[in-house]
Amino acid sequence: MSLALPAWTPPSAPIAGDDTQFPVRRIFCVGRNYAAHAREMGHDPDREPPFFFMKPADAVRSDGRFPYPVATGDVHHEIELVVALGAGGRDVPEATANDLIWGYGVGLDMTRRDVQAEAKKLGRPWCMAKGFDHSAPIAPLHPKSATGILADGAISLTVNGETRQSSVLSALIWSVPETIAYLSGLVELKAGDLIFTGTPDGVAAVQRGDRLVGHVDGLTPLSVEVV
Repeated sequence: MSLALPAWTPPSAPIAGDDTQFPVRRIFCVGRNYAAHAREMGHDPDREPPFFFMKPADAVRSDGRFPYPVATGDVHHEIELVVALGAGGRDVPEATANDLIWGYGVGLDMTRRDVQAEAKKLGRPWCMAKGFDHSAPIAPLHPKSATGILADGAISLTVNGETRQSSVLSALIWSVPETIAYLSGLVELKAGDLIFTGTPDGVAAVQRGDRLVGHVDGLTPLSVEVV
């Protein structure tokens, strides 16, 4: 097959302790998956079915820099456990959902909050609030074979050394296998897909010069400077 334009380099994420890269196919994000975060955003934290939004695959960035985006004055941090899939499927049973996982990483779902608020007010999609350039900073991924299944442990974010977000993975409203199973009923999951699993409460604005450090027990921390 010949292409009308030169093909671009496929997006990828680094792998801890390895020179190879994890190819990123799609990025799915779960909305409001911690009760305390749902409350701070003005929503009922009852266990309603999960909902999802997406970021483009090339939103991943792993060089430790987050360029402050255009068309906004209110960019928020959202620290998340990222699940990298090594296999896919449709209608995956919850009991076998963890079998699809290749590994885990620490990521940030950066959000143009003012753009999101305007979209919500007008009943419009969130795409430009969530899927802008460089909106998915990510730390090196760790294979599941090294970490085991991550279902508990601390997740946190500091900004300039001050703790902003802090919780535990067991506080997820929808667990990782529940999320994978539900999402696979909406789309056919594929190897290379990333799932950002939701953020705890404490989201807030960042400014140029801020240093963000994200932590999930057992994984390489994510260190990002806003530039």
